[in-house]
Amino acid sequence: MDNWVASAIAKINADAHRSADTHLFKLPIPHLNGVDIYLKDESTHPTGSLKHRLARSLFLYALCNGKIKEGTTIIEASSGSTAVSEAYFARMIGVPFIAVIPKSTAHSKIRLIEFYGGKTHFVNAAPEMHGTSVELAQSIGGHFMDQFTYAERATDWRGNNNIAESIFRQMEYEPHPVPTMLVMSAGTGGTSATLGRFIRYKGYDTSLTVVDPENSVFYDSYLTGDRTLTSDTSSRIEGIGRPKVENSFQPDVIDRMIKVPDAASVATMLWLEKRIGRRAGASTGTNVWGALQIAREMTRDNRTGSIVTLLCDSGDRYLDTYYDTEWVKTHIGNIQPFLEELDCRPD
Repeated sequence: MDNWVASAIAKINADAHRSADTHLFKLPIPHLNGVDIYLKDESTHPTGSLKHRLARSLFLYALCNGKIKEGTTIIEASSGSTAVSEAYFARMIGVPFIAVIPKSTAHSKIRLIEFYGGKTHFVNAAPEMHGTSVELAQSIGGHFMDQFTYAERATDWRGNNNIAESIFRQMEYEPHPVPTMLVMSAGTGGTSATLGRFIRYKGYDTSLTVVDPENSVFYDSYLTGDRTLTSDTSSRIEGIGRPKVENSFQPDVIDRMIKVPDAASVATMLWLEKRIGRRAGASTGTNVWGALQIAREMTRDNRTGSIVTLLCDSGDRYLDTYYDTEWVKTHIGNIQPFLEELDCRPD
């Protein structure tokens, strides 16, 4: 093996060993009798989001497949968090990094990409990211990491401390140790693929629900089986939802999908801050809205059990967007009905 490649792999593996597992904590809803909701806090990764796991796997996958050499420029199509994490690993192994991102990406994420030494290449909207990334990589002889194709295959879904194995290990001493449901939103679809495959591999009596925002085609593709669906609009919930059915999206390992209104995602994000005293991003709001829907169904049917979902990233990245009242009114609309619904739920 090339000495530089061996050194790069060693650096990334060393970083993984320095990183502790992320916390799993119970969402305090005291009067939700017999149904417990847990959040796995992925914001505590070194780069602050769930995408840290993905970026590490993508770099190791590309290095071991001979795609990254010394001096190779890495290009990624990303709305922000994946780009932040990939910029971190690119700097770690000493290669240039360019993120192809929509102009609407939160300024805080752009600053983080640049903090880790990455550069940004803007496109008008999400549907343009892939084609632009391919062209850019070809024009400079770089490597397009292509998270939307390789996310589902870069991670070892059978174990090796992946996110699914971590969840089930952390749940072992809880009242309902085998979750009734895992709830996950889809960006690439890689994490939901890992969760669904691991459940089946281990034979757990657990179902997987994937929640999808507006302006995303995953939900309709799941219902119809049509993988050719496309949309000419971008998701307003950063990090999740896609205008095309990505290769990493694996519907056959999903048991159910729920379409979540964007206003509900933002309202739940704000509701969650009051519950836990911390800000999370809007994709976490999407996850928790879905978990609450399922908890309500379980309570109505007198079923007990546990539900696990993810806190994907910190809300501090969205102070100028989702946590700005005027921005929300302009870009998302009226969230008040959903706030009222959340406040009226028994808790």
